[in-house]
Amino acid sequence: MKTLIKNAQIVNEGRIFSGAVLIDGELIEKVFTGQNIPEEFLQGVAVIDAQGKYLMPGVIDDQVHFREPGMTHKGEIATESRAAVAGGVTSYMEMPNTNPQAVTQLLLEQKYERAGQVSPANYSFYMGATNDNLEEVLKTNGADVCGIKVFMGSSTGNMLVDDEAILSEIFRNTKLLVATHCEDEPTIVRNLAIYREKYGEHVPMSAHPKIRSAEACFKSTAKAVELASRFGTRLHVLHLSTADEMKLFAAGPVDQKHITAEVCVHHLWFDEQDYMAYGTRIKWNPAIKSAADKSALWEALLGDKIDVVATDHAPHTLEEKTNTYFKAPSGGPLVQHSLTAMLEMSNQGRITVERVIEKMCHAPADLFRIDRRGYIREGYYADLVLVEKDQPWVVSPENILYKCRWSPFDGMEFSHRVKATYVNGQLVYENGKVVEGITGKRLKFNR
Repeated sequence: MKTLIKNAQIVNEGRIFSGAVLIDGELIEKVFTGQNIPEEFLQGVAVIDAQGKYLMPGVIDDQVHFREPGMTHKGEIATESRAAVAGGVTSYMEMPNTNPQAVTQLLLEQKYERAGQVSPANYSFYMGATNDNLEEVLKTNGADVCGIKVFMGSSTGNMLVDDEAILSEIFRNTKLLVATHCEDEPTIVRNLAIYREKYGEHVPMSAHPKIRSAEACFKSTAKAVELASRFGTRLHVLHLSTADEMKLFAAGPVDQKHITAEVCVHHLWFDEQDYMAYGTRIKWNPAIKSAADKSALWEALLGDKIDVVATDHAPHTLEEKTNTYFKAPSGGPLVQHSLTAMLEMSNQGRITVERVIEKMCHAPADLFRIDRRGYIREGYYADLVLVEKDQPWVVSPENILYKCRWSPFDGMEFSHRVKATYVNGQLVYENGKVVEGITGKRLKFNR
């Protein structure tokens, strides 16, 4: 049976308009403007009345860590993708720093096989680069793999690529998009030594942005941009966090850029003043930095120097996070709350709803050249989200779907709520519950 979602406020391609969307199987058959729908489209159709609600394209998150295989006490593809659809995220791209690391074609395909069994959201997985797997990296098929991940700074899983010759060969030879984590390791090691000497094992969390400093970020990002410029590499720099880095990027339409940039929700929401209240719960790499850095990120996002908003969803247990500076791991769970958090910032006047959808749905689809996703268009996959406006709710362990069962937004009241999520035309989430037995599809790329 076809499904008609009517009386919606459709948010798409820079507009909000009253209309309806007709779903036939996996695809959008028709988009109607206004409320007058020809009788021929109403026969044998299941009708959903979306009066008073936004209808948006599904969010595409280009950076998540779902921890499977090897760290499933923190999260699994099944649990974290369920949290994703509960938050309106219909497609995700997951990172290779699992255990074992996805650094061979066989290990990469095993992750795809697992997602095909348990993920209600659509999925793609990055191929991981190391100092010694260039041959495997170059085998990667850009038509069905989102990109190559290069850690130019160490983080969970320690996949640091610090061999200058290997870095050059990766940038020189790959035809795929290269996504980078940019922090200069020697700078961080030097800063760590200074603070360890000063505080011993009791380094305060407020030192985190001084240790993983703006200098470390800028130096590494500048190196990535220089390599991409020299070799003509398609570069995407992840989770930018400093004002200085904004000098390295150009404004303009995402589909016309060769070097693109991402910012994460936590770098737009928090700043270093929040360490006192949240402590290790907001310990991320790269670190959350100053209010001035946050302001510069917002300016760059609204000025189209930054192209995409994502999460870097990276769950750890509360027991792991509730620890001293050196023992508490970096990262936190965000994928269930990214859309509602951005809509909350829209409510505060920081960004329009239309721009939220541009940066979380349209731009990732264009940047990665994803086949027929990221927009509400006829002939595109019906990845759709219904959002209730002015429906305050509070984040709590009772409504968190992450396996770790906590969020940096615990106790936060949001004004928008995800009512329902459709993936490939199928209802996968509604009214707080994930629909069982539905799986998403492997993302395809027009490259």
